[in-house]
Amino acid sequence: MLGKQDVKRCPRCKDDKPGTAFARNRAMRDGLQVYCRECASSYHQTRQVARGRSVRPRVDVPAEHKYCRTCGEIKPHSEWTRNRSASDGFATLCKSCKAVKGRQHHLKRHYGITEAERDVMIAAQGGLCAICRKAPAAHVDHCHATGKVRGVLCFNCNSAIGKLGDDPDVIRRAIAYVEGNSWKPTL
Repeated sequence: MLGKQDVKRCPRCKDDKPGTAFARNRAMRDGLQVYCRECASSYHQTRQVARGRSVRPRVDVPAEHKYCRTCGEIKPHSEWTRNRSASDGFATLCKSCKAVKGRQHHLKRHYGITEAERDVMIAAQGGLCAICRKAPAAHVDHCHATGKVRGVLCFNCNSAIGKLGDDPDVIRRAIAYVEGNSWKPTL
């Protein structure tokens, strides 16, 4: 059995390398893989590409940094959320990519629309709230009974409709009240 200080020849690259350059394999007589780590890695990547799978590119990353596969940037650890179950202790997406993905999933899960569909609705409204026509449209409004998307509103208009319970009768009474026609219930 070879020790870590012993030298072994890799049959692919034909180089003599120390035992630490080879992964362990108990099934082998010397206790090490046949190919060195570099050759095994390049062979694995070549096979994955041949099968049509996406392969993580080999990137030299400085210490205290991590490569984001989504945006393709190398960012410091401060740009990553923690993940205790990951081998390096950080999430698979950087914070900005995670925020974008979160917005996409929120729109799809809650309203059944994509960001592109939301942007088309905002453009059709002239970029402004469908009710007040003053503030920029930012919040998707939907019927809580049917789940149907009605439009994109500003925060104030969206929360006002929600606080009035999406009830047209209550909204009509509020309109009458604001116009100066006080509503008196018949007892």
